[in-house]
Formats: sequence, structure tokens, C-alpha cells
Amino acid sequence: MAITAAMVKELRDSTGAGMMDAKKALTESNGDMEAAVDWLRTKGLAKAAKKSGRTAAEGLVAVAVSGGKGVAVEVNSETDFVAKNADFQKMVAGIADVALGTSNIDELKAADMGGKSVEQTVTDAVAVIGENMSVRRMATLEGDTVVNYVHNAAAPGMGNIGVLVAMTGDNEAFGRQVAMHIAAANPASLSEADLDPAVVEKEKQVQMDIARESGKPEAVIEKMIVGRMKKYMAEVTLLNQQFVVNPDVTVAQAAEEAGVTITGYTRLAVGEGIEKVEEDFAAEVAKLNG
Repeated sequence: MAITAAMVKELRDSTGAGMMDAKKALTESNGDMEAAVDWLRTKGLAKAAKKSGRTAAEGLVAVAVSGGKGVAVEVNSETDFVAKNADFQKMVAGIADVALGTSNIDELKAADMGGKSVEQTVTDAVAVIGENMSVRRMATLEGDTVVNYVHNAAAPGMGNIGVLVAMTGDNEAFGRQVAMHIAAANPASLSEADLDPAVVEKEKQVQMDIARESGKPEAVIEKMIVGRMKKYMAEVTLLNQQFVVNPDVTVAQAAEEAGVTITGYTRLAVGEGIEKVEEDFAAEVAKLNG
């Protein structure tokens, strides 16, 4: 498979690896991006892959809570100028309110919003504002208490990142701190039990390959992996992460001290997983062929 400059740039952006290392990784993995990331990590040339992907699309994430239910909705636009538009913001806020009465993205698009469907409302806005838009994602969360938080708020209840936290116990101030932690730390799951077993197994295999590069005996490597996987769980699971407000305790310990139990969370960031198409790779091509 031909390795393009665009592929090399994408790998570099996601791993921080050097240009030639990224090119070699792609060549060794026949262009498979995930395999290339693993190759770089095995060689100690990259950090763990950011599974959320590169944020490229514009728009807003809006959150709304009513009783024990919260929703987060992502509405995309082509430019950040539209995200700052008061009419666009008003529409997004309205969509979030409508979302409270629905359970999935299809229901939301078909739901009534001022006499017409949400989907038609967005279509009409495209005609007025002159830029493509879409209601891309929706997440719901229920619990005894649901707290919301938006990062980089463009207007009340909407911004670049929207977080919902569900918990037992009535301590909204603490819940907001946890939501801010989630916005910053971006955990992969609530606890070890919620992690995809395939993801855990893949990480274990990568760590095994990294350890084998050291040339140590298999018996030693097996003991090393136990420690490394424990560290991995502490990095990617919310309850085991060090609490940003007080790094001396984990989030689980902080929750216990606050008299609550965190039962779930959701985090949406604008443009997660949407890849921006770069228009000019001339400089990268020149470097690769130089």
C-alpha cells in the first residue's frame, strides 16, 4: 500500500512521533493506522493512542438536565464563526431541551420543535446561515442526581465539551468537580469492569511487546506486566484516576469522602473522530521525498 504524506501527518499528529519514524511504522504495518501506532509504542516512539481521535469539526455540544435525566447533544457546523452565532446557539439550546423528551438520535431528529421536526429546523437554518450543519450525536444519562458541565462555554449550557455525571447522594458541588475532572482527563470508562475486554487485551499485548524489547526473561516480563496494567487502569478508568482537585486521592476515594457514589458519566467533545481534510501537503511531500 502506498504511504501518503497525509497518512504520515495523521500518525504524527496522533502520536507525536518523528516524520521518518511515522513513515517507517506505516510501511511496516502496510498502512494500517492502529497497527502503526502499536508499532511505534512497541519501539518506545509514541505515547498511548488517543482513542477519541482528532477534533476537527466545528459546532457546539449542549447539555440539559431535568430531574434525574441529562442529555448531551452535538450539533456540527463548518466553521467556528457559526458556533458563535446567536441564532445558531439559540437553535442548539432548543434542540437540547427537545432531546430531554427523546431516547436516541433518530427520535430527536424526528421530534417536534416549534411546529416542525428538529431535522427540518436544522435544514432551514442551513438555508438561512449558508453553511452545512448536522445533529451528529446525542447521549443520555439517568441517575438519582445528574450534574452537567460545559468546557469553554460559548453560551449557557453549551461549549466545546459537554459532560454529564450521574451519582447517588445529593452533592452537586462535588458532582461538578467530577464533571470538570472528566472534561480534562477524558477517562475511557467508569471502572475496570466497564472497559472493553478487547481493549484491555490489546493493551496487555502491547505492553508485553514493549517489555520483550528489553530482553528480560519471560518470568520477569510477566511480573512487569502486572504492574504496568495496574498503572494503565489507574490512567484510563475514572474511579481509579487521581482526582484533579486533590491528586492525593483517587476519584473513588474522593466520592466516598463526599458521601456519594458515581454511577455513570458521559463526555462529548465537538468533532471527536471527525477528520479534517488538509488541503495542502506540499511541504510534507517535499520533506518525505527530500
